Amino acid sequence: MSSATEVILLGTSGGPRWRRDRAGIASALVVGDAVYLVDCGYGTGRQMIRAGLGLDRLRGVFVTHLHSDHTIDFFSLLLFGWYEKLEGVERPVVALGPGDRGRVPPASPHLLTPPATICADSPTPGLAEMTRHLTRAFATDINDRLRDNLRRHPDDLLVARDIALPQDVSFDPDHHPCPRMRPFPIYEDDRVRVSATLVQHAPVAPAFAFRFDTDEGSVVFSGDTGVCENLIELAADADVLVHEVIDEQWVHRQYEGGRTEQQRSMIDHHLTAHTAIPDTGRVAERAGVRTLALHHFVPGELESPRWHEAAKEFSGTLVVGQDLDRIPLRRT
Repeated sequence: MSSATEVILLGTSGGPRWRRDRAGIASALVVGDAVYLVDCGYGTGRQMIRAGLGLDRLRGVFVTHLHSDHTIDFFSLLLFGWYEKLEGVERPVVALGPGDRGRVPPASPHLLTPPATICADSPTPGLAEMTRHLTRAFATDINDRLRDNLRRHPDDLLVARDIALPQDVSFDPDHHPCPRMRPFPIYEDDRVRVSATLVQHAPVAPAFAFRFDTDEGSVVFSGDTGVCENLIELAADADVLVHEVIDEQWVHRQYEGGRTEQQRSMIDHHLTAHTAIPDTGRVAERAGVRTLALHHFVPGELESPRWHEAAKEFSGTLVVGQDLDRIPLRRT
């Protein structure tokens, strides 16, 4: 077994858009011959191949929240993975992510007429139910592959489970989407211990950040979030914090200072559910992390020197992430 332990930023672009120069949001933690994937933005499988990560090494998939830019390539891990070594896994890959929100989010105050509800019988499925829906949607392909290509059954390769919140957490998707809480364990094997906490990405809820503790060090993935005390506690003294970032000056320019109701709604979302450049540095400094790696850039194609301004608020090492960057963990 290789002793290498490293974070690989597979894709670093945030938002539901195709980019010319960045893949969608996805990261991998490599611990020896085991691989753990965090989020599945567009191009995830291709980026894993480019990084030299065979799917036969995949042990776990951790989904921070169920926005499409974090999940769009989730099911392709199975459908394309059949032909990219996924059948080599010794046991089914465990996929962990948010459960059912319970009800559709309240309409934005900028919305004049409430929209119709899509799939009213199941409008906010969690990761496990989403996987069942996708399996049904691709039943034609799956049944053909099982019979004509003699592929292993999907249940032998990937098992999706919802993350259950501790009973003492006063979570309410509309009124308390990110109550103050302690991190709690969600996964452990012989390579990693994984903890989670709720973060502030309302109205999408639940939304999680994840911490991976290994023999070589610790790494935290923020998911999408505004400034959040839960995240700061989760990231305390971590070796690496992989944190989302948004250019707050670009937001105001992009939406013209909020001339229309839609523009005002977008500004509200971007500045409360995401973290501005200087705030990423402040969060990392308060948490006492050694390396802050920025990713999930919004906008994803802006050639902006402002990303480095996070260093003004942070005394550690700043990495302005690029696709396929590798960040080693080496505990001394």
